[in-house]
Amino acid sequence: MRKKVIAGNWKMNKLPNEAMEFIAELTPLVKDTENEVVICVPYTDLFYSLMHAQGTNIKIGAQNMHYEEKGAFTGEVSGEMLKSIGVEYVIIGHSERRAYYGETDETVNKKLKKALALELKPIVCVGESLEEREAGKAKEIVTTQTKLALEGLNNNEVEKTIIAYEPIWAIGTGKTATKEDANETIKWIREEIEKIYGKEVADSVIIQYGGSVKSGNAKELFEMSDIDGGLVGGASLDSTEFAKIVNYNV
Repeated sequence: MRKKVIAGNWKMNKLPNEAMEFIAELTPLVKDTENEVVICVPYTDLFYSLMHAQGTNIKIGAQNMHYEEKGAFTGEVSGEMLKSIGVEYVIIGHSERRAYYGETDETVNKKLKKALALELKPIVCVGESLEEREAGKAKEIVTTQTKLALEGLNNNEVEKTIIAYEPIWAIGTGKTATKEDANETIKWIREEIEKIYGKEVADSVIIQYGGSVKSGNAKELFEMSDIDGGLVGGASLDSTEFAKIVNYNV
């Protein structure tokens, strides 16, 4: 049985004091959940969030990392740096990183390999634009992104990789894929993994849905056969709302 992983992506929001207040508010609200609770915070919030999440069931993640250990990469943060302070999760290849900062399938693959080598838990994002979906290319886009992200990994490494299907047209727009559409697309991803790595691996990989997930639609999405939780954007900035998403099955 695959575990549900519900991760908040704060993007460029919340100062350290706000992060600490959020964790204090969230902790009692999610302490009894069986689901994995993750918040991926800005770099400046990481240390404070890690300190305040100690002794709780809340895991802390970063939103990006570089694939090199060190070097002349101004403004970047390495996986070793994240690991050194106790970060557990890292988002790789978010559509905003791809769209605004030149992230490619190749860099996603390099970052994923590095994260796994450091025993960080990667959340790798894939997803199509509205134009691509309307042109009937959604399956081609998400399966190709998945295949290229995982290229060169062994079965054990693939099993440790979380994939987040995020239709770009549903991020921050209030639009959500229907539960049937989201489940079908995630099945395509799982089938692509099965082709390369076999059914046992495909059945064990956690695949989340992301794209305007809210407390009002979390239950219907997360109870679909192939959806293993969510990568939550705006709704993860409110502790009460995020707790309702985490506790969707209570």
